Amino acid sequence: MNLYPIEDYTRPVVVKRRYESVHRQQQAQLTRTAILDAAAVLFVDPGYAATPLTAIAARASVAIQTVYKIFGSKKALLSALVDITIAGDDEPIPLAERPFVAEVAALSDARDKLARYARHLVATHARLAPVMLALAGAATADPDAAAIWRKNLHERHHGMSMFATELASTGQLRPDVSIDTAADVLWLAMDVRNYDWLVRVRGWPAEQFQRWYVDTVAAAILTAPEHGAR
Repeated sequence: MNLYPIEDYTRPVVVKRRYESVHRQQQAQLTRTAILDAAAVLFVDPGYAATPLTAIAARASVAIQTVYKIFGSKKALLSALVDITIAGDDEPIPLAERPFVAEVAALSDARDKLARYARHLVATHARLAPVMLALAGAATADPDAAAIWRKNLHERHHGMSMFATELASTGQLRPDVSIDTAADVLWLAMDVRNYDWLVRVRGWPAEQFQRWYVDTVAAAILTAPEHGAR
């Protein structure tokens, strides 16, 4: 009789290897985050064009080879930084599947949908304004930054087209406003440069910006509320 089955010997090794694998994954994520944090600072000041990857590696306290291994290129690093800054985390969850989208969809009134989106917009702009404004500036001179900026413009307009369709489902779009026109208005109103001028430059409180956003968009694309309604 075999009193010592082979699995008794291998089980501790499997557990150890699993632990080591998890540890390596955690370390890799910490390294990735450190590089992104360094890029978030240096791509804003002194700027994308003026920042070599060696400077990012030095600030992140990693080897330059590590930066290339994780991101491959400076353009890919900038693209990842923009995506993560917009999302607010590094989780592989599309924006369309984020909780705020479901919360907007659950509301029946178009103005309420705008108000919920405005809260999301302010929180997002507070986080991403420096990076996006740096990207906009870099796009005027750097082809890689320009390509990422154009991609972001396209993705934002696509998102606002989906939002316009959501608003149209309430039956509260003005008869003379098409979904395409509504998408254009939403796309313009959510531009980070509006937030930059009104909140960062002029000092508006976040709540005032939210009201401005809702009032401006509602006046441009929604039917007037019935007498006695909001």
